[in-house]
Amino acid sequence: MNELYLETSPYLLQHANNPVHWKAWNAKTLSQAQTENKLMLISIGYSACHWCHVMEHESFEDEEVAAVMNAHFINIKIDREERPDIDAVYMKAVQVMTGRGGWPMNVVALPDGRPIWGGTYFRKNDWINALEKLQEIYTQNPETIYDYAQQLHEGLQTISIVPKSENSSDFDFTILERLLEKWQKSFDWDFGGMARAPKFMMPTNYEFLLNYGHQTQNQELLKFVDLTLTKMAYGGLFDTVDGGFSRYSVDLKWHVPHFEKMLYDNGQLVSLYANAYKLTQNPLYKEVIEKTLNFVEKEWLTEEGSFYAALDADSLNADNLLEEGAFYVWTSEQLQQILGADFDLFAQVFNINEFGHWEHGNYVLIQNQPLTAIAEKHNITIEFLVEKKKNWEAQLYAIRENRSKPRLDDKCLTSWNAIMLKGFVEAYKATGNSRYSDIAIKNGQFIIQKMWSPEGHLYRTYKIGTRGEAEQSEAKATINAYLEDYAHVIAAFISLYEITLNEQWLTYAKQLTDYTFDHFYSNEAEFFSFTSHLDKALVTPHFEVEDNVIPAANSVMANNLFRLSIYFNHSYYEKVAQQMLQHILPTIDYPSAFSNWLNLLLHFSESQNELAICSAEASDYLKKLNSWYTPNLIVAGTDKASELPFLANRFVKDQTLFYWCQNKTCDLPETEFEKISARIRS
Repeated sequence: MNELYLETSPYLLQHANNPVHWKAWNAKTLSQAQTENKLMLISIGYSACHWCHVMEHESFEDEEVAAVMNAHFINIKIDREERPDIDAVYMKAVQVMTGRGGWPMNVVALPDGRPIWGGTYFRKNDWINALEKLQEIYTQNPETIYDYAQQLHEGLQTISIVPKSENSSDFDFTILERLLEKWQKSFDWDFGGMARAPKFMMPTNYEFLLNYGHQTQNQELLKFVDLTLTKMAYGGLFDTVDGGFSRYSVDLKWHVPHFEKMLYDNGQLVSLYANAYKLTQNPLYKEVIEKTLNFVEKEWLTEEGSFYAALDADSLNADNLLEEGAFYVWTSEQLQQILGADFDLFAQVFNINEFGHWEHGNYVLIQNQPLTAIAEKHNITIEFLVEKKKNWEAQLYAIRENRSKPRLDDKCLTSWNAIMLKGFVEAYKATGNSRYSDIAIKNGQFIIQKMWSPEGHLYRTYKIGTRGEAEQSEAKATINAYLEDYAHVIAAFISLYEITLNEQWLTYAKQLTDYTFDHFYSNEAEFFSFTSHLDKALVTPHFEVEDNVIPAANSVMANNLFRLSIYFNHSYYEKVAQQMLQHILPTIDYPSAFSNWLNLLLHFSESQNELAICSAEASDYLKKLNSWYTPNLIVAGTDKASELPFLANRFVKDQTLFYWCQNKTCDLPETEFEKISARIRS
């Protein structure tokens, strides 16, 4: 029978009342498939996925479909956010079989887990026909299926390994120029981003372009990043009424989003806008930061200091039916009634016209010109229009809050929490708002207290206990964490050190790093596996190296190793980061899938520097430095004698000393901050 009522995942619980006899992925279920020699039907999705809901309604809630699935298959439902390891392995298989991927993802596998067939969304009749045909072949001609499974499995094993490079440790930085020349051909100079739809934000791409553009003084790149961030901020991808970004837009102009809001997107985008704000002081960027963090704090921050995962794309419409985007859209008539005499001006700002129309008379609010241009056209002051815009958004917010809200995915994922923590840290650096640092520190403490086991490993997910017959009231952490979790937590703890100078955060980061070497690092592959060696192996190994909407776990880990190698004077950390980068660089064809690796490459350039601040006023100097955009500078500091290797024997009581270093070589200490400031800004 359907066993999902025993689970805690909001996505799995959404399917708990399906007539399909869903089971969770666990040892008991996998053993049953082998004992009964049945094909496994593995269906993977997530709670905020619109097309997952569509397929559920059309097929998984249908008795005819359920009868076919229950008769012939062991049916397994998986929340990809809880089990990214399983998702990654079977996504690779679906992409090999079909040339594309996405969610919902549906795979049929042999009882031993090897995939034989798969795809994404299926209409009801196509789904039934495919399953019946597969079962017929499996019953009447099984050797055909086993032969194909073996060929596919061998192919998956091959593409799971990154080729090794025997290049020397000297990096060729001209690769950046070649890759940029190719990459720029895809730039959309009208709306920013890449010239294709659907349009994903890919924050790591713009972090690299901002970094590289700044370090090389490439004004064209900086202009492109500014165009992209401005157009994204104009909406409707960005929710101007209440803050926060949706996952992607279905069009070229960042207008109509796929309306789900994900924690990992918003955490990364806050970091990106914070860094861009440091460089430009663009007030639009600050508005995006403040609105987004206000949204995150209001909708996702828990009393314990953790963050929830997502808001659904769907919400109940006026007819009490789930509809994508129903919570966010407006008709012209609604807006006229709300805004009265202000409607015409509002309509120009937010394009209640053909440009801003979505479908069925619904509008998604979007700007396409700066407020200064509209103010000038109407002979009004910019201050007046800015205040008008704030008032309009407050009016719409008050009305919208009375609508049925999108469903909340209230699980807390370790890596996503760490990404959001880092967003709050970067926002604090950029704005100086101590509320942001307080929230970041509390989240770091939550991770230590709730997500880090006494045995030394992290957990993946934290959620109120199971429901139904096994109801529990206490929250608990479950699932052994993945490399993604360790990598982002380590990065988050390093970032907490950068604003507090509390060396305990670096100690925690090093402890977790050493744990990943013990339980994730492959000496043969010279990369970290996605899953711990303590976990039962899946049908193929997975080494995540390509950056996507979340940067690859290995690229985050390599960047961590570089930073920690400086703080702890740890040559092995640096060697491993260097090896990983050497193996990756020859494989790069399209740079957008490796932009976080390219950021790492910049760390090995001559423009990379380190600064040690040894002073009773170290925190004051640090706050000043943190407000500047310095991607090529690693800073450490102390107001007392320190045992941190980078700071050891450098503090002198009653003196202020600045040590400027490059490639493990430091200049004589400087006593004047103005001279250090001049070097940073030169």
